[in-house]
Formats: sequence, C-alpha cells, structure tokens
Amino acid sequence: MSKMTLLEIVQDVMNDMTSDQVNSISDTEESIQIAQIAKTTYFEMIGRRDWPHLSKFTTLSSVSLLAQPTHLLVPANVSRLDWFKYNKKRVAETRNRFEDVEYLHPDEFINKLNARNLDDTNVISIADFGGATLQIIDDKQPTYFTSFDDKYIVLDSYDTAIESSVQGSNTQIKAYTIPTWSAVDGFTPDLPTEHFPGYLAEVKSIAKYRLEGEADQKAEQQSERQQKRLSVNNWTVHGGIRYPDYGRRVNRTASSSLFGRS
Repeated sequence: MSKMTLLEIVQDVMNDMTSDQVNSISDTEESIQIAQIAKTTYFEMIGRRDWPHLSKFTTLSSVSLLAQPTHLLVPANVSRLDWFKYNKKRVAETRNRFEDVEYLHPDEFINKLNARNLDDTNVISIADFGGATLQIIDDKQPTYFTSFDDKYIVLDSYDTAIESSVQGSNTQIKAYTIPTWSAVDGFTPDLPTEHFPGYLAEVKSIAKYRLEGEADQKAEQQSERQQKRLSVNNWTVHGGIRYPDYGRRVNRTASSSLFGRS
C-alpha cells in the first residue's frame, strides 16, 4: 500500500461502511467526522513511540534579552530534546567548537549556581522570568543547562567577550518534532509507507465504532495507551520521573521524553 491523501482515506473508510461516496472531505457531515477521526487517530498513533522520521537535527531559538542573557527558547514544534551542543569557540578564534552541554535537573542546576560567590568578578546575578535570581558566570562558555518550565532552556554561563547573550545560531540539537495536519483533500499524513495499512485499519475500526452507534472500545484503548505513556514520559527537556541509576552510566547530556503540544 502506498501513502494516501486525506480524501482517499475518507473515501476508503466510507466505502467499507457502504456510505455514499464523496468528492471532498467536506461534502457530508459523515465525511467531516471521518476526516476528524483520521486526525485524532494519527496523532494518537504518533504519540505511542519515537518515530525516526520525526527526528531532526536543528537549533534552539534565540531569546536575545539582556536581562536573561543565558536563556534560549525550545521551538514550539519540538516534542523531545535528545541532546544539545553549543559553539564554545574562544575569543579571536575563527573555527567553531560545537561541544556538549550537560543537562542537570533544576534542583541540581540551582545548587551548582547557588554555590557560586557574587563577590567574584565573573559572577553576576540575573532574574529568571519568574523573578528568582540565578548566579551566572559571564566569562566562560556554558557547561550545564536546565529548564524550569519545559519551554525555555537556561545555561549556567556565557562569555561576554564573544556575545552579549547566547544565540540560537550557536546551538545544535537533535530533537523529535511534532508533525502538522491540514484538513484539506490533498493532505497526506506524515507517516512511513509501511505503517499506512495499520493506520488505515485503525481509522476504519474507530469510525465504525463511532458512527454506527456501537460502544467506543477503541477510543478507550487509545486513551489508556496514551495516558500510560504520558504518565512516565511527559516532558520535552527531561524525564517526568527520575529513576535511581544504581550505578548505571547515565548520559546526562541527552534528555528524555515526550510531551504533547498541539
């Protein structure tokens, strides 16, 4: 089976249900409902796992605020950040030095910053967006990062001899992104070809339950699966549950987990 447009999906489902055929997803109330089922089923399916085709090598976004010089913004379409590198080039150096920045949980990050001495000439105090103060080093490229709100990334230091604030153009990240959806006839859901048969079968199954008046067992199964995943994997920048490592080696640079932005 090859990939199908949204109209072809709706027509295939309606054919199985012996419904009147349509030339557009907006032709009848039933076709509109099936198109919506196709959308919700798609995003539920995407939410079950990390899909390789949604993994991107990209950058964070600049904030460029002098009051928050070590803050960066996670793009809205990023659902999970795997790893993060910053260009740690030195003064008067032309070559780039993209190197890992290590993730710390917020409490670990704050403990490290609180141990710094404001009497040192290279330590400054800045305010986070919530008003709490952070003791930042201003003559050193970043070593650690965290996120307090799963939206902004905060770095522990920056080098004012190179830049007035950290820049998204100096970042490299590997991240999982959230696909888009368009409710138009020619739209093709972003899904690998080999998974289209399973996706179409699920759309048909759910449509029959919902449109023919039977108990919506499939919808309940979807909800249970999604809730189980979100209960342990609902953050963009770091995992929602911190497990003891019992001596295991942990890649602290790579953050885990998925959260659903829509």
